[in-house]
Amino acid sequence: MKIIAKILAATTAIGLATAASAADMTMKFGHVGKPGSLFEASVDNFAACVNGAMGDKVEVQTFGSSQLGKDKELLQKLKLGQVDFSLPSSVMSSVDDSFGIFEMPYIITDRDHMRRVQGEMMDVFQNAAHKNGYHIVGLAENGFRNITNNVRPINVPADLAGIKLRTPNGVWRLKMFQEYGANPTPMAFSDVFTALQTGVIDGQENPYAQIASAKFQEVQKYLSVTGHVYTPAYILASKKKYDALPADIQAGLTDCANKTQDFTYEKAAELEASLLKVIEDAGVEVNTADKAAFIEASKPIYQQFADEVDGGQDMIDTVLGLGSGS
Repeated sequence: MKIIAKILAATTAIGLATAASAADMTMKFGHVGKPGSLFEASVDNFAACVNGAMGDKVEVQTFGSSQLGKDKELLQKLKLGQVDFSLPSSVMSSVDDSFGIFEMPYIITDRDHMRRVQGEMMDVFQNAAHKNGYHIVGLAENGFRNITNNVRPINVPADLAGIKLRTPNGVWRLKMFQEYGANPTPMAFSDVFTALQTGVIDGQENPYAQIASAKFQEVQKYLSVTGHVYTPAYILASKKKYDALPADIQAGLTDCANKTQDFTYEKAAELEASLLKVIEDAGVEVNTADKAAFIEASKPIYQQFADEVDGGQDMIDTVLGLGSGS
């Protein structure tokens, strides 16, 4: 009986401690980033900010490496209320055409340019998100993308001829690499390493932070520094669920998302320098591509976007007008 009493007392104490430390609301943040990725660092920073500022009201729990689903699954789970936040990037161009503006090659020149675009056009993207049942709590980034493959160094678009290249699930990335002459293959990020290792695909394109954290340098021979697309990432919630939150919690989440963007931009700049060395040290041959040749080959994509997307030309003109030297 004494033993039973001790067990009951211990169980009660644990229960009380848990109840005392538990937040009123637990929110799950799912993402596809691997350990060591910029996605992981960004999501962990956001969670730490929220938990520190609103620990008694909200606890954000993080789940990386596609534990709660791949990008498209996470978008669906947001709507079903099974996940509270996700961090989509390129896949948003499949949610609404407006997000395809960031798929235009070389349209974003640097992070300061991205800040100006955000300041001028955030209503456009927020309205597009709302129309599709989502709310953008804030922006982070995926980064400037470069090409790796096992066939040859890529100096000009013609070097991509016939290369089986994984792309994210976004229609404009697919069109872009078709225009360049590659054989683009949309695929979930979590499947890419095995596909590269087994030769199902020849290459892929991602920022250094995604390449290095996913260890693609172990199964790729060439890295070509193209910087062809800058992709923001979106701290995304369900609009229905976000709208139902008390105003003070909405404000706290938005504040932490803004702080996380500052953190992410600093972290990304650091990683660009350090991770290129990690990739080189793994024995990957690195070359700098002829960006002028890629920019010239990108003109038809801009024209398609202008022709096919409502207000596309105006979006292009606005973003370019906010570029360096504006």
